[in-house]
Amino acid sequence: MTQHPTQATGDKTRQALTEFAHLLEQHPGKSRKELLQEVEMKFDLTPVECTFLNQNFEK
Repeated sequence: MTQHPTQATGDKTRQALTEFAHLLEQHPGKSRKELLQEVEMKFDLTPVECTFLNQNFEK
């Protein structure tokens, strides 16, 4: 997924967090790390965005 010029900074991260929350509900048996990796790839997050998500939501 590519970022559109009109897309505000942080929109991808917010979308990824929303998707992550849905995946947690749908797949309670999967690890948070695995689910985070899925959304990081799906939303083509930057290394900084990935680090933020991993530090704050992996546990």
